Amino acid sequence: MRPLDPRLLRYARSARGYVALTAGLGVLTAALVVAQALLLARALGRAVHDGATLDAIAPLVAGLAAVVAARVLVTGLQERYAHRAATRAVGELRDAVVERAVDLGPRHLAAGHGPALVTLVTRGLDALEPYFVRYLPQLVLAATVTPGTLLVVLGLDWVSAAILVGTIPLVPVFMVLVGRLTQGRSERGLATMQRLGAQVLDLVAGLPTLQALGRERGPAARVRALGDAHRRATMGTLRIAFLSGMVLELLTTLSVALVAVGIGLRLVEGHLDLVTGLAVLILAPEVFLPLRQVGAQYHAAVDGVAAAEQAFTLLDEPAPARGTRTAPDLASTTLRLDGVGVTTADGLAPAALDLVVRPGTVVALTGPSGAGKSTAVDVLLGLLPPDEGRVVLDGPDGPVDLADVDRDTFWSQVTWLPQRPVLEPGSVADVVGGDDASRARAAALTGLDEVLATLPAGWSTSLGRGGVGLSVGQRQRVALTRALLSPAPLVVLDEPTAHLDASGEQVVLDTVRALRAEGRTVVLVAHRASLAGCADVVVPVRSTAGQVVA
Repeated sequence: MRPLDPRLLRYARSARGYVALTAGLGVLTAALVVAQALLLARALGRAVHDGATLDAIAPLVAGLAAVVAARVLVTGLQERYAHRAATRAVGELRDAVVERAVDLGPRHLAAGHGPALVTLVTRGLDALEPYFVRYLPQLVLAATVTPGTLLVVLGLDWVSAAILVGTIPLVPVFMVLVGRLTQGRSERGLATMQRLGAQVLDLVAGLPTLQALGRERGPAARVRALGDAHRRATMGTLRIAFLSGMVLELLTTLSVALVAVGIGLRLVEGHLDLVTGLAVLILAPEVFLPLRQVGAQYHAAVDGVAAAEQAFTLLDEPAPARGTRTAPDLASTTLRLDGVGVTTADGLAPAALDLVVRPGTVVALTGPSGAGKSTAVDVLLGLLPPDEGRVVLDGPDGPVDLADVDRDTFWSQVTWLPQRPVLEPGSVADVVGGDDASRARAAALTGLDEVLATLPAGWSTSLGRGGVGLSVGQRQRVALTRALLSPAPLVVLDEPTAHLDASGEQVVLDTVRALRAEGRTVVLVAHRASLAGCADVVVPVRSTAGQVVA
């Protein structure tokens, strides 16, 4: 990524104001640096050369103290707004990445990008904070303080300015050479961290199965190896950072020494006055300081830069066009899938699917595993564009293609219960929703009341992320209760009996009948005959392999 990539300003709007503020503070800092050097040189010159007393140079000392206080204030403002801007900018960039991932659909995540995306939007983008707080301000100072002080030195002593101009290019040359090597190491470190995150996420998701098979300790060696690889990559980057810092310090020290030697010789020969010599000598390190800090802070920000580059790569991928028409009322709208087919590695699944979902009916999709039932649900929900056919909403005002509909207006009328319910952290009452009376009635129907009787605080029991604290079957009952209390006219249940026993299956059947009694439309993905038997319409899903379940 370039030092200041325009894409960062495009996707993170908070960065725009921060860059403008940093530029203004950089110009002010340059003026304060020059003022501090001139006041200090004049005060020392009068005291050493002219023998001035403290009272005589008191105005200069007071001005110097005011300049130092102003520099402290400017630095404090920079630090304060840097952290705020970094938090907001990283949040905006994270939201943009997640939104683009949603736009690209589940197919993109299923192609192996899901775990890497999780790592990117969490630890990856968090590493951008040093870029905003440390690296970017020093970059602005290098563009303001360095040329400003160099121009002042040129006005005071052209010989010292020529020495500085001759040695300054060496700093960015070494920075580029070291930065290229560090960038490659950081990219490899991020890739290692993403592989580690992917394997850990897969391990956590499949841990119950591994425990049932007695294989829970099997992946430990691989996870440990990936952790060691990430540690070695990180330590290699730090080693280069320390070495490059030493090179930059040595280079700038020698450059300032050349200026100091020239000033000393000319002071001895009487070709330069003491005040000018002191001013140039004080300003010489300030010429190099921002450049040195850019090189030093680059290594702290390079991990975030690598993560931002991955984020921009995802954001630059073209997303499907979003519709603009308002979705019709699904309570009186018929949904149709006309010849829908989705291409997979094994062919079309589903293939040539025709489906009609009328308001107030229960429709069941049946078929063997791999036939494309869940994929058909993704198409019906607008999460996945079909490769063949189309989805039509036939409402009171006429048919409209789902691709032309604003998805937010469509999704607000849908309750979706996937195979693994997604439960937000909070109390059971907050997760389920509704008032006390409606919750009690729904819980009695779904069997959640039996679950609540085993919980320590009943409805007030706190659940962790994803429903931690409940078994899979208990989470299913919580999700069914929430679906029953939802006012959405369309309810989609993807294999709701997958994790339930016979009594749990009866709970699902009772819930489906209650939804139908309320006049709501229900679409089921059913494997069990009992679940398909409660549907008004049963639609077999075919794939190009010719598999059919009647």
